[in-house]
Amino acid sequence: MLKNKLFLALLTGSVAISRWLFRSRYLYDLDSVNFALAIGRFDPRVHQPHPPGYFLYISMGRLLNTICHDANLALVIVSVLASCGLTIVIYKMTEDWFGPNAARFAGLLFLFSPLAWFHGTVALTYVVEAFFSGLLGYLCWRIYCGSAGFALPAAIALGVSAGVRPSSVLFLTPVFLISLSKTTVKERCLGLAALALTIAAWFGPMIYASGGGKAYFGALFSLWAMVPSKETVFNSSPATSIARAFTIVFIYLLGFGATSLAPLGALVRKESVDSRKKTFTIVWIAPALCFFTFGYLKFVNSGYLLLLVAPACMWLGVWASGWYVSSAWRRSLKLAVIGGCAAVNVLIFLASPFYCSYRQVRRFEAELESVTTAIPQIASAQDTLIISFDSHFEGFRHAGYYLPEYFTVEYPEAKLKEGPRIFVMHERDTSLVTQLPAAPYTRFILFPLPRGASYEEYLRKVLARLPSARLKRVNAGGREFITGTISDLPLLFPGVPEHR
Repeated sequence: MLKNKLFLALLTGSVAISRWLFRSRYLYDLDSVNFALAIGRFDPRVHQPHPPGYFLYISMGRLLNTICHDANLALVIVSVLASCGLTIVIYKMTEDWFGPNAARFAGLLFLFSPLAWFHGTVALTYVVEAFFSGLLGYLCWRIYCGSAGFALPAAIALGVSAGVRPSSVLFLTPVFLISLSKTTVKERCLGLAALALTIAAWFGPMIYASGGGKAYFGALFSLWAMVPSKETVFNSSPATSIARAFTIVFIYLLGFGATSLAPLGALVRKESVDSRKKTFTIVWIAPALCFFTFGYLKFVNSGYLLLLVAPACMWLGVWASGWYVSSAWRRSLKLAVIGGCAAVNVLIFLASPFYCSYRQVRRFEAELESVTTAIPQIASAQDTLIISFDSHFEGFRHAGYYLPEYFTVEYPEAKLKEGPRIFVMHERDTSLVTQLPAAPYTRFILFPLPRGASYEEYLRKVLARLPSARLKRVNAGGREFITGTISDLPLLFPGVPEHR
């Protein structure tokens, strides 16, 4: 027992250190900036943060920000703490299900998971949701096995999880309900009541902070109409769902790297597994897999799948330990294979070309720093406004957040139910306007997009709407900046009147 506790302590410490040492210094993603802005002023109508609000996540960030005085650092600390908590949950539940050997492998799989490692270093909600998924899975399993006393904490955990990421209710309620099916009617009612009260405890304050139900749900439905609703199984071809299924497989490979082959261990060591564990796991993971296959999923949102990292690590852990125990290879060779797999995963995290590698994070941060340093040298905030783009990286949100003294305008305009609106930022606060800002500005400057062929092609299409003879190109800080006269701005926003 002492040996197991020592291993768990070392494992959790390793997760904390690895995440902290490689933490991001800037708000990495579009959503990260939305969260940071919400720490200052909560308003989903202007995507501070974007709907559905993430109210308890923002509350955690606000609490830590009173100490850190750095929104990014505060939210990164939340990710590091969630990663540590998830490590403990994965280890303990795997130990209960499959024994200490499998628990060690499951913990190591999480420690060296490139995708989990990345999300433990940035200001995003996904690893926090993954922690609550693992915690709820552990509590629900105890209920499923007859310990009805865990119904209350499970209900509270699900309710709090919904306050962090509201989609948790959709994906995790089935496993909660199947666990309640093993309790008495009275216990079920108490569990459901506790869930409802927990959600009400944060949902009411969130609606109030959002400006009322009409404002909140209007913003929510507008975002759904603009993005996710256009690619569901109901209005897209079957090929889209097939592509998403392949994306899920690729995210699995990215999430576990060389250890993705661990299921082969099940072929080496064939043994019976409690059918209840299989059923419980299916109910735990199936809702999310179905939604991301037939509903909505983009590769840049790979973190959605972290919701399933706990059950994935548990089963991969037992399969890997099965190979380790049953294989006829010498112990030194087995350890070499394990070390090699860990090295491959570290390399994927450190140097892969994907957006979730340390290399790409540092590249993004260097480019963002060079751009935000160069713009004040070539354009004054008094007579120049910034035009920036709807991009996950180096887009409108990053421009507005890291150049707060400038008036920043997002291209293109948002097509909302009430008509076209333009997102604008100034002094790290967002507004929706119906007219193009003009006075006192005489020029605009385009905030550079990330380097890459697709971004360059998009920029060419935008520039085609402007008279090339009136554009000016300036090189500074290793980047090219394009500026134009404010009188040409209506050409980019033909459906929006100019303010006079």
